[in-house]
Amino acid sequence: MPTEDNKTLARRFMEETDKGNLDVIDELIAKDSVDHTPMPGQPPGAEGVKWVFRTLKGGFPDMKGTIQDIVAEGDRVAVRRLTRGTHTGEFMGIPPTGKTVEVEEIHIMRVKNGKFSEHWGIVDAPSMMMQLGVMPAPPGAGNAPPA
Repeated sequence: MPTEDNKTLARRFMEETDKGNLDVIDELIAKDSVDHTPMPGQPPGAEGVKWVFRTLKGGFPDMKGTIQDIVAEGDRVAVRRLTRGTHTGEFMGIPPTGKTVEVEEIHIMRVKNGKFSEHWGIVDAPSMMMQLGVMPAPPGAGNAPPA
C-alpha cells in the first residue's frame, strides 16, 4: 500500500477506537497480528487488541488521543500522540481516582494486505502512574534547574 494509505489507515484506527468503535479492529487488524509490546495479561492477535481497548476504556471512559505526528515509510507507519482521560473506572487493579491523566505514546505498525499485522508501542506508563498518585515522582521531578 502507498504510504499515504497507511497514514490514513492509522488515523482511522486511532479515531475510531477513541470513539469506542471496536468493530474497526476486525476490519483493520489481522487476526494473527503480533504485538511486540503487549500490556500485562493481553491475549494475542486481534482479540488482544480488543482487550486492550476494553481495558483502557473501562478505566478511562473519556479517553481521547490527539495525533501529533504521523510518518510512514514502506510498510510501516508511526504515530506519536498525546492521550488524555479521566480515571473513573478500575484500571489494571487500580481503583478509580477521578484524576485526569495526559500520556505520551508512540506506536509503530506494520501494514500487510491492508491490515495491521505487527505493532510496537511505547507508552509513558510511569508518568501515568505518577499522575494517578500510585507511584511517587522521583526526587526533584518537576523542579526547575537552579539558575
